[in-house]
Amino acid sequence: MTALTWDGCVNVRDLGGLPTEGGRVTQPRRLVRADNLRRLTDDGWRALADAGVRRVVDLRFPEELAEDPPRDVDVEVVHVSLLGPSRTAEWQDEFNAAMDRSATAEEYLVWSYLEFLERYREQFGRVFEAIADAPGGAVAFHCLGGKDRTGLVAALALRLAGVPVEAVAADYALTEANLAPGNPAWVDAAPDPAERRRRELLLPSPASAMQRVLEELERRYGSAAAYLRACGVSEERLDRLRARLLDP
Repeated sequence: MTALTWDGCVNVRDLGGLPTEGGRVTQPRRLVRADNLRRLTDDGWRALADAGVRRVVDLRFPEELAEDPPRDVDVEVVHVSLLGPSRTAEWQDEFNAAMDRSATAEEYLVWSYLEFLERYREQFGRVFEAIADAPGGAVAFHCLGGKDRTGLVAALALRLAGVPVEAVAADYALTEANLAPGNPAWVDAAPDPAERRRRELLLPSPASAMQRVLEELERRYGSAAAYLRACGVSEERLDRLRARLLDP
């Protein structure tokens, strides 16, 4: 795993270089996880191209896309709104209530991630199909901060490749420090104490939370591959996903 410097983003990592349980190593310049790529400067887009990225999979809600400034990009972009077609008021109220009753960030993260994985299986399947069907070169995937939606996709991809759960969780945990410089202003902008607490609850990315999520998901389904099959991803695409991650 290698941190990448793409001007305009703060949470970009190449998922190559991680040993697997089968004695192999994930290949560099195949999968890159990131925060919002629409914040890239011209230099940042050039760095993305230099990293060999040929397809971007954007996991954000449509209303998040609508806030982006227009930009011409010389790379294919596939949009898959990972958490459903729209972030409605009802959706936000449900997850706000879950945050309000959670004693810790880890408690909320474990609940919400497992909820996402079960509720949005079709969308997770579409994301992995978009990665499997991408042209040669690297695929970059991102949401807004590169923590929750991006973190789950990265975790599933690495587990599919056979990277140990502990190493997957350690990669997830790196996001907290990467996003830390921008967090105080975001928390201070909360309109009321309840929202301020919710924002504070969303800042951590403890390795233990992702480890618990993966262990429970694999208890339910047997493996990351079996979960992705339940999402509708074909065996042929699973093979291509593994090859993308592992074959020299």
